[in-house]
Amino acid sequence: MSAPILFISDLHLSPADPATTAAFHAFLQGPARNASALYILGDLFEFWIGDDGLDEAFNAEIVAAIAQLAEQKIAVFFLAGNRDFLPGQRFADAARLTILNDPSLVQLFGQNVLIAHGDALCTDDLAYQRFRRIVRHPWVQSLFLALPRRWRLAQVEKLRARSKESNQMKRSDVMDVNTAAVASLMQQHHVQTLIHGHTHRPALHTLTQGQRWVLPDWYQGKGGYLCVQASGISMHQLDGRAF
Repeated sequence: MSAPILFISDLHLSPADPATTAAFHAFLQGPARNASALYILGDLFEFWIGDDGLDEAFNAEIVAAIAQLAEQKIAVFFLAGNRDFLPGQRFADAARLTILNDPSLVQLFGQNVLIAHGDALCTDDLAYQRFRRIVRHPWVQSLFLALPRRWRLAQVEKLRARSKESNQMKRSDVMDVNTAAVASLMQQHHVQTLIHGHTHRPALHTLTQGQRWVLPDWYQGKGGYLCVQASGISMHQLDGRAF
């Protein structure tokens, strides 16, 4: 029997949430060790503002743990999220993983599956989409990365506070994916299965085009993962029970 392929996202790892950090290490030593591949679909870290973040002990610890998994011949792939969209080659080399584009088409047990972080599908949130287009521009990213890390950290803290305040004023449906955007993307790539995170609303959605799996977020030691096998797809809590 072929080993399963696992998907996780939205861990938001930081020193402020040691329970989730411990849960991630346990996951890497547990379910992930029995997989053939692990896909991380963004927001692994609470923020990642450049590969010089590897100079911080916490980030280096997380990256080293992922590298140890890769050393067990388990392929690891990373797709950037809205919190950690500035990974570079230094990060990829240190973690021994492959960075993928968002979205990416992957083949799982003979089936084409589309994977994404999910924030680009929240097209009803016009303000966020404008912000996303700006910060994803290569010129803007190059300029930002050239600035001192202390300044970058200060700007991120301001943006996080502003985002939290703004989100409290938005309708819940505005921050979810747009169904038409989902249908268009799936049709464009000719797939019947889409896997993404970002919304923190884990579920299986049955669509005209096929199915959309939304990954669970992690918080205070709780979370989950998606398991893809030749026999099908299932979502699990960290203790292995069905989600």
